[in-house]
Amino acid sequence: MNTLLAVLAAYLLGSISFAVVVSKLFRLADPRTYGSKNPGATNVLRSGNKAAAVLTLLGDGVKGWLAVWLTIQFGDAFDVGVGTVALVALAVFVGHLWPVFFKFEGGKGVATALGVLLGLNIWLGVATLVTWLVVVYAFRYSSLGALIAAIFAPFYYGLLFGPDPKLLAIFIMCGLLIYRHGKNITNLLAGKESRLGSKKK
Repeated sequence: MNTLLAVLAAYLLGSISFAVVVSKLFRLADPRTYGSKNPGATNVLRSGNKAAAVLTLLGDGVKGWLAVWLTIQFGDAFDVGVGTVALVALAVFVGHLWPVFFKFEGGKGVATALGVLLGLNIWLGVATLVTWLVVVYAFRYSSLGALIAAIFAPFYYGLLFGPDPKLLAIFIMCGLLIYRHGKNITNLLAGKESRLGSKKK
């Protein structure tokens, strides 16, 4: 029962779309109506409001981190183990992708995935973040950085901790992230992908 409640709470937390919430607070257009139509920090940045984009990034990242951190910190008290941590990590991420509060129209999960990884282990999150930063700095494509980081994240975890239920959760999470970037992959191959910081049309 405690595992079910933890997973449900994580999903509901993940369902808070900070791109939509922050855009409303800043009186910006709904990010689902312009650019890539993705409710995420990169698309909010296309509005030209950097503060809104930063707040979106932080909000989406913190919710991923918080769900995992709380489960790890209080897992013993509620008699839940590593399997529950893995399920919570997936649930908060799935909540971001398919949020119940926003008609299941969610983002691609980059910031939330990073938050999850930081919650699981800070060095795992830092290694994945550095991978993203290096690729983005070199090529100016946020999506390409996310794809490369998603490929490396399970490798980093396996290298640090070996196989366990959390590694399986990371594989699934990163697989879903890559799946959600299908259009970006097509655009990258066609040379049509928008570079980081480009304005909405």
